[in-house]
Amino acid sequence: AAAHGVSLDRLMRWDIAVMTACFLLANILLVWLLLRPRRASRPPAPWRAEYLPVAILVIIYIAMAVSAEHLWARERFEGPAPEALLVEVVGEQFQWYFRYPGSDEVFGTTRPELINAPAGNPLGLDRADSHSADDIVSSLLVLPAGRQVDLGIRSIDVIHGFFIPGMRVKQNAVPGMEMHIHFTPSVPGDYPILCSQV
Repeated sequence: AAAHGVSLDRLMRWDIAVMTACFLLANILLVWLLLRPRRASRPPAPWRAEYLPVAILVIIYIAMAVSAEHLWARERFEGPAPEALLVEVVGEQFQWYFRYPGSDEVFGTTRPELINAPAGNPLGLDRADSHSADDIVSSLLVLPAGRQVDLGIRSIDVIHGFFIPGMRVKQNAVPGMEMHIHFTPSVPGDYPILCSQV
């Protein structure tokens, strides 16, 4: 349900197909070697028995690693577009909070001593800051399809794993750090958000 999901799924299918082919080939060769009639013969040359299969596996591994690195770099090392929608994601045990910057498109100040979820301030917004006045905090993540989103992910208490399986998005939330991930939702719908840390 995200623009990068098609490339990621294609890469995973390719990797699984290659690994399955290698597995089947190795097992067919093993069964053939066990069942063939025994006869006195000289051992094969080392380049055929050892070097050639290792060289083929190294080439396959390099091709898989390079294709994965290109996809990873495109999604992780390139910054979001300037017009990307900014959303702050905050993990707390058994809860995700999502903060939208409001009409001024600037996040207001938060202070840990102001955190009070029962009083309606789960993130510690400083209401004295004019930029905090229009910030919207929700327990639902609502994103527009077709527009890039930049999620700033952090945690209040412990390490959380922000994971949207349907959109192929996963990023850990670490206390004291803000991690960013950007993607473009492409298919409207309801998608569960999980915590992949135990």
